[in-house]
Amino acid sequence: MIRVVLPPHLRTLAHVGMEVSIDVQGAITQRSVLDALEACYPMLRGTIRDHDTLQRRPFLRFFVCGEDWSLESPDHPLPQPVALGKEPFLVIGAIAGG
Repeated sequence: MIRVVLPPHLRTLAHVGMEVSIDVQGAITQRSVLDALEACYPMLRGTIRDHDTLQRRPFLRFFVCGEDWSLESPDHPLPQPVALGKEPFLVIGAIAGG
C-alpha cells in the first residue's frame, strides 16, 4: 500500500484524514499513484492534475523522501521507501504571496 498525504482542502473534498493508503498496481510512479488516488477518490479528479493534460496543477507540489519531485517526470519510479509504504507521497499546497 502506498501512503499519500493530502493538503487540508483536498482532505475536506475527499472526506478523509491527513493520510490515505491506496493500492497501486505495476510500477510505482507519480502517474500510477495519482491514477490510483483518483480512482479511489473520484472527487479529486481535476484537482491535483488538469483533466485533459494530466499536468500538475499550479500551487500544488509533490514531495518524496524530503525532496521536491514536482518537476520530475511523472513516469520516473518513486524511491523504494515510498514503494514499500515506509515513506508517504506528499501532495503539498504551495504558498504564494506578495
